[in-house]
Amino acid sequence: QVQLVESGGGLVQDGGSLRVSCAALGIISRLNVMGWYRQAPGKQRELVADITSGGSTNYVESVKGRFTISRDSAKNTVYLQMNSLKPEDTAVYYCNADITSGWVRRDYWGQGTQVTVSS
Repeated sequence: QVQLVESGGGLVQDGGSLRVSCAALGIISRLNVMGWYRQAPGKQRELVADITSGGSTNYVESVKGRFTISRDSAKNTVYLQMNSLKPEDTAVYYCNADITSGWVRRDYWGQGTQVTVSS
């Protein structure tokens, strides 16, 4: 059984910083693309950033220069460092990972962690 366990998040003031983490647990043969999505109230879930197994990264335009995604392959963990946070970054942040476990390859989602930026 594979699961993604998120940590971090919380409440921060405008301009502050937070880091969220996501660890992939279970029998994992290969950890492919990992990423973070977010969903604000009344809005669709959107990709914030992702990172390949080779370290290539991709960011949504609105977070470029402020957020940094990274991964620790030894720990099967992906991080999202969020700096210069704005109230519009307020959302539930979800970890996503493309994982091969045995002969099965599929997408997994974390439970979500709330990030709230106060003005």
